[in-house]
Amino acid sequence: MKQQSNWSPYDNNGGTCVAIAGADYCVIAADTRMSTGYSILTRDYSKICQLAEKSVMASSGFQADVRALQKVLAARHLIYQHQHNKQMSCPAMAQLLSNTLYYKRFFPYYAFNVLGGLDNEGKGCVFTYDAVGSYERVGYSSQGSGSTLIMPFLDNQLKSPSPLLLSAQDAVTPLSELEAIDLVKTCFASATERDIYTGDKLEIVVLNADGIRREHMELRKD
Repeated sequence: MKQQSNWSPYDNNGGTCVAIAGADYCVIAADTRMSTGYSILTRDYSKICQLAEKSVMASSGFQADVRALQKVLAARHLIYQHQHNKQMSCPAMAQLLSNTLYYKRFFPYYAFNVLGGLDNEGKGCVFTYDAVGSYERVGYSSQGSGSTLIMPFLDNQLKSPSPLLLSAQDAVTPLSELEAIDLVKTCFASATERDIYTGDKLEIVVLNADGIRREHMELRKD
């Protein structure tokens, strides 16, 4: 029997993204490893992109599609600024991202995104997506190769055990900003132990009323 390798327009470059929304802040984090198969392409590739003053997107999946998506969103945001003379709000950017992904649903961007920022009231907000634009506002989320390891941990730490025991929580977490940053660092430290596509370095972006700041933490490199 003849063996043939089928060409695919897609690749999965691995990597993990996490976002946590608080009462007056939002933490968005991603590792900087970019892989294909069992090879590391680079150990220092940022998966985080600032789309607007109060909107930051972290994306895993196929980084060529992610870069194309970022360019489209930047162009659409520029048009919005010329027409409305203001920056797009995070909930508006969330809808634009959904529309942009859905428009390409028959040949999708192979990109799995979390969008974090501050809403019009200054509250933290996180939106989580699939590849074809279905999205939801949540208190925290994870996407990428390590999300299956991180999401159960975040559920355990941040979610009420059952809606029957406690009333349904607001879409923000009860943690302080520093506690959320520590939790994110713990998430990635443990995911790096088990997921070969996550590692090298952690990039953390924190949005609050004072603006935006970045932090970095080294992860294991094997």
